[in-house]
This record gives sequence, C-alpha cells and structure tokens, in this order.
Amino acid sequence: MKKPIRVLIVDDSVLVRQMLEEMLSSDPEIEVIGTAFDPFDAREKIKALHPDVLTLDVEMPKMDGVTFLRNLMRLHPMPVVMVSTLTEKGADVTFEAMDLGAIDFVTKPKINLVNTFEAYTEEICSKVKVASKVRKSTLEYQYNRYVANLNAPPAVAQAPSISSNKPTSGSTASPLPLKRTISSNKIIALGASTGGTEAIKEVLMRLPASTPAIVITQHIPASFSLPFAKRMNTVSEMTVFHAKDGQPILSGNVYIAPGDKHLMVAKEAGGYVCRLHDGPPVNRHKPAVDVMFRSVTKNVGANAICVLLTGMGADGAVGMKEMQAVKAATIAQDEKSSVVWGMPGEAVKLGAADYVLPLDKIPEKILGLV
Repeated sequence: MKKPIRVLIVDDSVLVRQMLEEMLSSDPEIEVIGTAFDPFDAREKIKALHPDVLTLDVEMPKMDGVTFLRNLMRLHPMPVVMVSTLTEKGADVTFEAMDLGAIDFVTKPKINLVNTFEAYTEEICSKVKVASKVRKSTLEYQYNRYVANLNAPPAVAQAPSISSNKPTSGSTASPLPLKRTISSNKIIALGASTGGTEAIKEVLMRLPASTPAIVITQHIPASFSLPFAKRMNTVSEMTVFHAKDGQPILSGNVYIAPGDKHLMVAKEAGGYVCRLHDGPPVNRHKPAVDVMFRSVTKNVGANAICVLLTGMGADGAVGMKEMQAVKAATIAQDEKSSVVWGMPGEAVKLGAADYVLPLDKIPEKILGLV
C-alpha cells in the first residue's frame, strides 16, 4: 500500500490544532504525526519526526510564521501549506509566505471557527496532497529566486514608452486614459493557480507600462483577491485593478478577477470591457481560467495572447487549445519553474502551447509577440 503523507501541524491555538488533526486524519492518505504550538517546538519536532508536509499558522507568538518559514526554506526546505486568517493583514502576510516558497494556503474564519472551519476539510486535504508531491529542488529554486529578486529586482523589459497616469501605490481608483502607442485591440489573457501569486508578480515586474491590457484569473478566495490586486499594483509599472463589471479594458492596465466571480472579456462599441459573471464554478473553480479564455477566444480571437502559469488541475488547458485554434499565440510555463505543473502541463499534453518557457522568459516572449 502507498505510504500515507506524514503531516506536522504548527499552530498556537489548541482548538485549531485539534480541528486540523481531525480534518486531515479523516483522509486515509494522510497521517498526522504530531502537532507543535510554536516555531521552536516545531523545529524540534521536524528534526525528530521528519514530516512530509507542514501546515503552518501565519500568526504565532515568539516567532511569526513568515520568519520561521524564511529560516526553514533557507536551512531545511520542505513543503508548507499556510493557514491564514480571513483578513487583509492575513492576506498580506500569506502572500509574503508564498513569495518565500510556501506551496499554498487555506483560510480560517476569524469568527464562528467551530461551526465553519470543518467545511474546509476537502480543500486542506487536497492542498496537502499536492504539496507532498513538490520536489525539494523546486522549493530550493523558489527560495533562490526569491532571494535573487530581493537583492536585484527583475529589470523591466524595454518597450516604447507611454505616459502613465498610474494611481498612487496600492490604489485601485480608475486612472486617467493612457496615451496608447500599442494597439488597444491586443489583449493578454493569463491564468494561474497554485504558486500563481508569485509567478504573476514576476511576470508583471518585468513588463513596461506600454504593455497591452492584461486580464488575469488566479484561483484565490474572494477576501484575498483585492489585497492581491493592490499588492501587484505596487510592484508593476502597469496599473493593476481588481476588475469591475463594465470596466473599460485599456492598454497599460491589468485586470484581476475577483475571487468569487468569473472574469470575461466582452466587445462593445467603444472597445473591450470586463464582464463579471456570478455563474456556477467551472472545473470546480470560480473564477475559472477556461471561462475567461473562452470569452477572449470569442471576442478577441487572433489578437490575443494566452498565457498559462503554474497551478494544480487542468483549468485553462482546454481554453488554451481553443485560443490556439483561432490563431491566438499561446504560452505555457515550463515544468522546472512551476511550483505545480498541472494546468500548464495539461495544456502541453493537449498540444495547446506554441511556446513552453521558464517563468523569467515569458515577459520577453509576450513583448516579442506584441
């Protein structure tokens, strides 16, 4: 029989430790081998128990989860799933943990924990299973990339300049119209899931303000998508929005799907606009990458560029194949630079990717294609 995935739970709350142990132990493929009440206790138990996966609380006494994670990834990299609170502060810290190499995260409600947290059982078990498959070399690659970007942020690729009336850092207010030097009928459609928050950041950091409009679907909770958009706006020369229904799609701007709505691109008399759809999940996701890709296929066609980044599952693979069929250029992230080569890997299997590239080469290819 296949050996169960050995999990160590790290959380300062006795109640949360108990609930997580019950939730994870309900899956026959997972074995909880221990719990720890703070990072110092966790350090000793990692040495003694050799877990396959760690679940790590973001907020703990003595040493916060991110500081512990930074030390862990530097000295003893291993798969980690963060457990975060549903707050904007929780979101910011969680994104920092993802930068450091955490595989994924689950959110715990701030109130009514006993009655609501168990609903996340399937999600946390699924994410622990995915994390257990991530190779140590991938974790080392992720951490080394984080350190390299910290010491020397990626250079923005050269492209024709435009005057950008970008709002102040973190703002999501509507910018003034941009002076367009690149045809506004080009749209870049980008999808991602597990590992995608950091991958998207690396792509946006390398693109100039003159890049054609980008629409993004990232699998993310509704309470985290706005903080994510604000975070991306601080690192990109482009202006990043939490997409709104009916919002015009302009060159130099990025539109990120809200975490509880499908993002689609519609064509109207004045150009392209964002449309948000409150329909059922597709491929078990809402927002779904396939929904966005299909709207771009229908309304943008060959003027689009399709990009599929790291993520578990297959969402976006079929949509990319449909975009390829209408002569849109298609790019998939390669296996080595992906945290999980699920979505882009499925696209490659379908023959849907015109280009299979490492993450740091994707911005250059996008600009070359436009």
